[in-house]
Amino acid sequence: MYFKDIAGQAPVKQQLLDAYKKQRIPHALLFSGPEGNGKLGLAIAFARYIACRNPLDGDACGTCPSCIKFNKLEHPDMHFVFPVVKKKGRQGISDELIEEWRSYILGSHYVSINGWMLQIDAENKQPIIYTEESESIVKKAYTKSYEGGYKFMIIYYPERMHLSCANKLLKLIEEPPDKTLFILVSENTDQLLTTILSRCQIINIPRIADEDIKTALLASESIEETRVDEVVRLAGGNFVKARELITQSEENRINLDFFISLMRLAYGRDIVSLKQWTEEMAASGRENQKNFLGYTQRLIRENFILNLKQEDLNYMNAEERNFSVKFSPFVNERNVIKIYEELDLAQRHIEQNVHGKMVFFDLCLKMIMLLKS
Repeated sequence: MYFKDIAGQAPVKQQLLDAYKKQRIPHALLFSGPEGNGKLGLAIAFARYIACRNPLDGDACGTCPSCIKFNKLEHPDMHFVFPVVKKKGRQGISDELIEEWRSYILGSHYVSINGWMLQIDAENKQPIIYTEESESIVKKAYTKSYEGGYKFMIIYYPERMHLSCANKLLKLIEEPPDKTLFILVSENTDQLLTTILSRCQIINIPRIADEDIKTALLASESIEETRVDEVVRLAGGNFVKARELITQSEENRINLDFFISLMRLAYGRDIVSLKQWTEEMAASGRENQKNFLGYTQRLIRENFILNLKQEDLNYMNAEERNFSVKFSPFVNERNVIKIYEELDLAQRHIEQNVHGKMVFFDLCLKMIMLLKS
């Protein structure tokens, strides 16, 4: 990945280039920002630029031996750490899935934790950076650079790091070996240890500007400009979501179907069918459950806005709008905050591994009462 591959983010790119030119590269960086803003791609592009033997004014040269190795993400001095799930015969460290990781990253400059979990078929298991990973990280950090330059340790989603793993890395991140750069790529910095945060220079990376997403989509996708405008509006600066909207992913359709069923059955007080709905949702996997709850929170917000007749603030596709035109009156100032709170609570319970059937059946009962408000 090069800087040019990431849509927009000109100020961030310039900040990184300036740090290199002034030889003020910190020992630990934390790239923080929302999903789909290109932060992992920027981390790789920055590492490539530092390692490049003939760097240009705004990007790596692309032809030197270092760049050629970066093309396949196989540079010996670049190491990746990412959440994994333990399976039979595995220790639970990133190196065991490095080929799958490379394949996933090379397939797109924009990634998501859910996309990665689908890549490795995580099913119901929560992805974690396990304690065992700390030993691997320490060993790599103190190994001599293969090519005599910087060593890079790119940690994706450090908020999924086990507490014991994080504690073992504190001193290393604070005082790494010479020319060893840690780049942490996070979406939820509030879930990181404050002792980790204090050891990193934080670079806040915003959502991608709509115009930059539009330009990138028109250059890379076979899509009409009128359709792009709708996609950009719905994506909210998230390139991952923009591509999902273009392909009309099966996941989005499934979430909408689950949403429609939940609201219709709750309004009709159909307890028997809601119990069946709960069992289907509980069997869908924990990551899918969290995605559904996030999706539902968004649609509740959109229905409330639609009910207020604020068309310019509404972000729904045609299928969502078809249902919401009639449903939106049931999401109003009397119940919208409580509905949102119950969905947020359910999401937190799922993240804490509370039994899915119990969480979703309780949510169904709450929806029955709230939709009648």
